[in-house]
Amino acid sequence: MDHNQLDAVGRHVERIWREVLDVPAGQEGASFFQLQGQSISAVRIVAQIEDDLGIVVDIGELFEDPDLETFVRNVVAKAAGATPKAA
Repeated sequence: MDHNQLDAVGRHVERIWREVLDVPAGQEGASFFQLQGQSISAVRIVAQIEDDLGIVVDIGELFEDPDLETFVRNVVAKAAGATPKAA
């Protein structure tokens, strides 16, 4: 994937996260659990990413309580075929 495609993946993942977790204004940097993420939210996010983008994400990644930036970086790295780098 080229840079533009990876940027598009990141934007799409961000949209899914915001829709599923119903991120309130001022909470954009909150982590999965801070946004009241639960098992069903994790399943919905992972399933929608796989359905929409064809990228397989381990649901366990969400239970590591990432914030949006970290989660997007990890998914984009998967899309690029790379191992994500630590923050």
